[in-house]
Amino acid sequence: MRLPGFGRAGGGGGGDGGGGSARRRARVVEPSRFTPGDALAESLAGVLQRPARSALTALGTVLGVGTFVAVLGLTATTSSQIDARFNVLSATEVTVEDVAKDRNAFAGPGFPADADARVERLGGVRHAGVYYAVRLGEDDAVRSSPVGGAAEGEKIDVVAASPGALRAAGPTLVQGRLYDAYHSRTEERVAVVGASTAARLGITTLETRPAVFVGDEPFTVIGIIGDVERKAELLMSVVVPRTSAEDVWGVPRESGARMLIATDLGAARQVARLAPTALRPDHPEYLEAVAPPDPRTLRTRVTSDLDQLFLVLAGICLVIGAVGIANTTLVAVLERTGEIGLRRALGARGRHITVQFLAESGALGALGGLVGTSLGTITVVVVAVVRDWTPVVHPATVAAAPVIGLVIGVLAGIYPAWRAARVEPAEALRR
Repeated sequence: MRLPGFGRAGGGGGGDGGGGSARRRARVVEPSRFTPGDALAESLAGVLQRPARSALTALGTVLGVGTFVAVLGLTATTSSQIDARFNVLSATEVTVEDVAKDRNAFAGPGFPADADARVERLGGVRHAGVYYAVRLGEDDAVRSSPVGGAAEGEKIDVVAASPGALRAAGPTLVQGRLYDAYHSRTEERVAVVGASTAARLGITTLETRPAVFVGDEPFTVIGIIGDVERKAELLMSVVVPRTSAEDVWGVPRESGARMLIATDLGAARQVARLAPTALRPDHPEYLEAVAPPDPRTLRTRVTSDLDQLFLVLAGICLVIGAVGIANTTLVAVLERTGEIGLRRALGARGRHITVQFLAESGALGALGGLVGTSLGTITVVVVAVVRDWTPVVHPATVAAAPVIGLVIGVLAGIYPAWRAARVEPAEALRR
């Protein structure tokens, strides 16, 4: 800022007119200037004058911008993994349900006797079979023989499943074998149990040819399953051939039967369209095939859920950061009232004071934005490395995050800067 200067009056030879003109030119006061360089220097000086307070003030913006970058980065990274990490088992599984309620008595059951063979002839089908839960009487408990840990019997579910349904479940055997088409065709009294169910019944080995009694009906245990890829409820059940169950307990009127189909990757949706017609060409409306969801739809839902959840958190952090900057800047205005008055007395204008404090709050916001962007990017990379993913951070996000911090800082400093510009020099200097 330049102070007003006064030149010397002109000589007598010039006359009053010439001397008066020179004096008027000498009394013109050069207006004070506040260049962008001055604003930057003053803002950095104000930030570095109290580094601890400036760091704590910028912390809110660091958290907000860091969360913003981390959210968008992790969302993009997760979305890029959906297709690769999409559950292949679910993508190759089709379930067909019997949905007919008012079926004509002459229409027959929803699933014909050769349902497995009909569907397995479709292209892309690996295994297919019908299964349903057997409805036992209230007194029909399951117990092991000859002697088991639950000799008095337990309430254990019994599932009737064709050999194709058992293979479609993808079981992993611990001991023994699965029953096959021969057992089903001859209605053999055999059973396969899960490892936990076998432990409940006291069955530890198949060398003694153990049996389980469902009510009074014995079934020889020929296999113990340790795990399944689909239909985990089979591990907690006694699984018997469908034909054997119908021979013992009859064909249920309301069986709630379903068909489980394991397909090749990419064939599930086509199989779902063809299966009802292949099973019941006369009444395909009796059956409803449930295909796996489209991975792209799942990815969109995951991305939307993550965006909505975490962006709210990022917004809250940004608001906290803005409040922190506004509060600190306002306190700085009150503490530096004398400095503001002195600047005004030396010729600084109100808009110069406004620009100075806006520059300081903007510098704090930009600094917080830069640090937050770095921390957010590092978070995305660390999480991706730990999860063995490929980190994805859009350049637009990295470029926009510091700008967001700057904007938050400037907006937070508007009111304190306005207050500073309204300080009267004479009143400020008296304090």
